[in-house]
Amino acid sequence: MTDRAPLRRTLVQALRKGGACLRRGLGRARISYKAGRANVVTQVDLASERAVVGVIRRRFPTHDFFAEEKARTSTGSDYLWVIDPLDGTLNFSHGMPVCCVSVAAVERGRTVVGGVYDPFREELFLAEAGRGAFLNGKPISVSRAPGLDKSLLVTGFPYDRDKRAGLYAGIVRQFLERGQDLRRSGSAALDLAWTAAGRYDGFWEFCLAPWDVAAGRLLVTEAGGKITDFSGKPWGTVDTWGRQTLASNGRIHPEMLTVLRKVAAR
Repeated sequence: MTDRAPLRRTLVQALRKGGACLRRGLGRARISYKAGRANVVTQVDLASERAVVGVIRRRFPTHDFFAEEKARTSTGSDYLWVIDPLDGTLNFSHGMPVCCVSVAAVERGRTVVGGVYDPFREELFLAEAGRGAFLNGKPISVSRAPGLDKSLLVTGFPYDRDKRAGLYAGIVRQFLERGQDLRRSGSAALDLAWTAAGRYDGFWEFCLAPWDVAAGRLLVTEAGGKITDFSGKPWGTVDTWGRQTLASNGRIHPEMLTVLRKVAAR
């Protein structure tokens, strides 16, 4: 097996650099709008991305980048770094410390190292392909909830929520009727990390981007869970990751699919 220690060390350093930007900037956000009233960006998103990319580029100058804000290169490298410098920007812009930095190293289309760092709880979730998932150095695993009636679920709403509110609310109703309870945090990367750690039993969301899910996907699968689209199929190429995201402990996956398959084609 290729020695991934340099990738892992660099990833952790990059996560912590980005996290430091979030800590310094909380409560001082200057907001700009990308598209729609819920899709915002702050100067801290940009500063965190520069910090993360700077760390990685110094160590791996020939690698490619696919980051949420500006850093995107495509030179044909075997390695692609998929970066969300501040996941949960709307929370952050309101002074809510429910957000994180998410970074993944993808080798020829397969995520080999991924991490999610919550600088406000000092929680660093880290996974390596074939080596397991960890929280602050200790192994984590998905929950053992046997069914939806014993499951705490979490979801998020896409930026078109104002136009498709009826659809999203209808799905929420079905899971409220079947599940134990439901949460909505505003950070998909944290939702996936917490699912990997067994805090949530299942998560679904429409219209996520690769940077939202690249690290979280590895965390969930290395922790023993399962991720598919809403038809139960695995994701395709990197650019399609997250369009339909269902993550669970595996045990409740079929029940969640029963609900979501009804809307997968819409």
